[in-house]
Amino acid sequence: MFGFFDKLKKGLSKTHQGFVEKIDRLFLGKKVIDQDLLDDLEALLFEADLGVKTTTQLIEGVRQGLKRGDLQDPERVKGFIKQEILQILHSGEKPLSIDFAKTKPFVFMVVGVNGGGKTTTIGKIAHQYSSQGKKVLIGAADTFRAAAVEQLEIWANRAGADFIKQSKGSDPSAVAFDSIHAARARNTDLVFIDTAGRLHTKVNLMEELKKVKRIVGRECPGAPHEILLVLDATTGQNAISQAKLFNEAIGVTGIALTKLDGTAKGGIIVGITEEMKIPIRYIGVGEAIDDLKEFNASDFVQALF
Repeated sequence: MFGFFDKLKKGLSKTHQGFVEKIDRLFLGKKVIDQDLLDDLEALLFEADLGVKTTTQLIEGVRQGLKRGDLQDPERVKGFIKQEILQILHSGEKPLSIDFAKTKPFVFMVVGVNGGGKTTTIGKIAHQYSSQGKKVLIGAADTFRAAAVEQLEIWANRAGADFIKQSKGSDPSAVAFDSIHAARARNTDLVFIDTAGRLHTKVNLMEELKKVKRIVGRECPGAPHEILLVLDATTGQNAISQAKLFNEAIGVTGIALTKLDGTAKGGIIVGITEEMKIPIRYIGVGEAIDDLKEFNASDFVQALF
């Protein structure tokens, strides 16, 4: 049985090559850690998309360790970096736990830029819950692109979920409104509301998202219970700026990081966790319906190193 850990390891192979193997090559044959080696290590951490804050923190930690005499040899430095990354990622590991007795329907509002994997992420999470016997409804509030609605409907059918849509160009808030009311009438457990993913720098998109959020909250007090931001790992540092803008506009409560298998920039997960302090709920390492899993920091670091 080809388990998810093996998939994760395979999916992170490019990041492993671009990060861990480079550290190994950098330290190869080195007996002592000098300033030149530290500079090279710093540059390497930057290139691995760990982010400015994390890189600075790690290098400072190595410096302190050198002063104390704890990190004299390269192998220990590598061990220190692995431990620090694990600690950062542990802080971002908060799987969703839903009490359906108290919260029903539980409403996901899913946001992110086009091409980040929003539609497939909704389909995969919906499939996970419907496999557990939960009643799921998906609302196609990305009325901007006709193809988005069609694609989402295919995923809804695959996941065995109810589907709510309106004509292209209709008001996204109206779809959100219909979705909440349909969910209540049908005694649905979970509602996923897809939203338009034009560029995150577009002011009108952000205003539209705020409106959808308001309508959802008005029709279902306490909702949306999760504002899930879908980020494409291949975009590297750009993912952090997307996270900042979406978070400022509507307050992101969780992140799904997709396409980790297609990039050497998997280190971005560390930068996002450290800078944003938003839980990483899911990671995706492939196209298949089971290739999106709840984020586990220990498994991730183990697979990476």
